[in-house]
Amino acid sequence: MEHTVKGKPKLLRQCSLPLTAVNQVDLIVTEMGVIKITSKGMLLTELAPEFTVEDVQAATEAKLLVSDNLKPMALPA
Repeated sequence: MEHTVKGKPKLLRQCSLPLTAVNQVDLIVTEMGVIKITSKGMLLTELAPEFTVEDVQAATEAKLLVSDNLKPMALPA
């Protein structure tokens, strides 16, 4: 998915839409990186080469945790 819409973050601190199911998403993949949903929060596990951690955080409303094992995102061939 795209990380933002018209420059506004899509990954928010709290969902602003009616929920149809709770705790159903555990992995988010965007053009900026891969984020795992954990009990402690959103964990950035992979980073696209053209972005920095700071870029991803600036495009994300929620506070990101950064994996100790952060690795480059595998891009499609």
